[in-house]
Amino acid sequence: MTPGASRDAVKIECGTVKICVTAPPADGAANDAVLQLLAAALGRPPRDLTLLRGASARIKLIGIATS
Repeated sequence: MTPGASRDAVKIECGTVKICVTAPPADGAANDAVLQLLAAALGRPPRDLTLLRGASARIKLIGIATS
């Protein structure tokens, strides 16, 4: 995850999802932006995604609820 990027983007490189968000890494803003962007990319509501690990790290583990 790259906070403070020039634009929001979701990329897949070498089997890894890389997410760039324009939100700053302060007060959880970047984490919220990551969940919103990933939910939109997956066509899921944001409530289905949960940050499980990595709240203050660039590498994150995100859970996706099944319906």
